Amino acid sequence: MKNLGTMLMIAAVGIAGYVLGAQAGRSRYEEISGVAKKVWDDPKVKKARKRTSKKVEKAAESAARKLGL
Repeated sequence: MKNLGTMLMIAAVGIAGYVLGAQAGRSRYEEISGVAKKVWDDPKVKKARKRTSKKVEKAAESAARKLGL
């Protein structure tokens, strides 16, 4: 887990550095965030998020029962 946290931190810093340091600056940021918003709001992605959320909820309930919680 410690390595995962470190890798996520490095990725976040790298992404932030790219976005903040890009020559196009604000326009590049808006382009990236616009594409991300379109993907996030896509009906297929919404459906997948909902399905995944339900699966995670069921897995958490199952784990809680196994742990006696």
